Amino acid sequence: MKKLFSKIVDVKPEEIRALWLGFVFFFVVLAGYYVIRPVRDNIGATQFENLWWMFTVVLVAMIFANALFSAIVSRMSRRRFIPIAYRFFILNLVIFFGLMQYMPPGKQPWVDGCFFVWVSVFNLFATAVFWGFMTDLFTTEQGKRLFGFIAVGGSLGGILGPIITASLVHHVSTGVLLLICAGMLEIAAQSVRFFPAEFRRDDPRSGENASAEKPIGGKFWDGVTHICKSPYLFGLFLFIFLYTFTSTWTYFQQAELTKTGFADKAARTAFFAKLDLSVNTLTLFLQIFVTGRLMKFLGVTVTLLFMPVLSLFGFAAMGFAPVLPVLAAFQIARRASTFAFMRPAREVLFTVLRREDKYKAKSFIDTFGYRCGDQFGVSYSGLKALGLSLSAISYIAVPVVAGWCALGIWLGRKQRALAEPQSST
Repeated sequence: MKKLFSKIVDVKPEEIRALWLGFVFFFVVLAGYYVIRPVRDNIGATQFENLWWMFTVVLVAMIFANALFSAIVSRMSRRRFIPIAYRFFILNLVIFFGLMQYMPPGKQPWVDGCFFVWVSVFNLFATAVFWGFMTDLFTTEQGKRLFGFIAVGGSLGGILGPIITASLVHHVSTGVLLLICAGMLEIAAQSVRFFPAEFRRDDPRSGENASAEKPIGGKFWDGVTHICKSPYLFGLFLFIFLYTFTSTWTYFQQAELTKTGFADKAARTAFFAKLDLSVNTLTLFLQIFVTGRLMKFLGVTVTLLFMPVLSLFGFAAMGFAPVLPVLAAFQIARRASTFAFMRPAREVLFTVLRREDKYKAKSFIDTFGYRCGDQFGVSYSGLKALGLSLSAISYIAVPVVAGWCALGIWLGRKQRALAEPQSST
């Protein structure tokens, strides 16, 4: 087993504890999210005509959530604010459980809309907080070796979550699924206190001791100002924006095709759960056997670009044959390559930042930047209103994705330039 494990991940003895804790942490975070994700997707398909305003509310909510998170980060150590963040999500889930159980049927669409917005905020903060912690704990060199395996934990959680939902959705109320998610988030909150101290003793960019027990400091708006001043941070913001912009177009295509393809609500929810299961099973295979080798031998840039290049072909295929089977195959390939290749490579890009930027600027990029792309992605509805077909919109996406690929090449080169001074200290 030891020999087999050494072939999967290149880990040193002093890193094993942090590696497995990161694995378990990500496992429970994504398992909890994927338990409730099909519920959100079903709401999106049911209220397809209201998606534009729900995404608008998500964007506004993200502004306030980022300000609150940055204010907390400035005053607390990471071992305090990370558990607080996850327990706040748990409280929200308990509130939604009560609303779904006891709200009159006439008010239920409002609860569903609020839940859609909440999940869209929660899923980004839950993963942004986790990856902010990982990029703070591990160095750039460690990230290249270990992030792929840590992502395997998330993929296993992403497999377990849909299995739970697909198995229980016909037998229990939606509220029960929310409580299952809450239990998993409590495990995540508890795991933070078991992590060892960070591996880097000094922050080479600031020259100060980067103690894990000190508050991050600074002002709550520093994340935004740093993004405006730094071409690298702004490039990361734009990379996320283009990713979510194109993802929102595929989400609208998914909602459009599944609304007409499934008449039964439970069948549609089960389809979304099976889609998630397929994505995460393929992701797991790629992460175990491909990601580490791809990152090690071909580098961060190639790994980062794998999914955008695949999206070029995916949108072209949707333009040629805009049907549900083609969309399902495109979604599975796109999302699996996102989690297996693009996400670990993208997190390595953040390891060269100062600690403050790893939590404030990164959180803003991973949440507000993400939802900004969603908001502009609602242009899909405008294009449909102008009379463009699903096929025509897919062809329009192709040059947008080409620009996204060019940006990924620039970010990969810039990351190498920033990492060199750190590796020499």
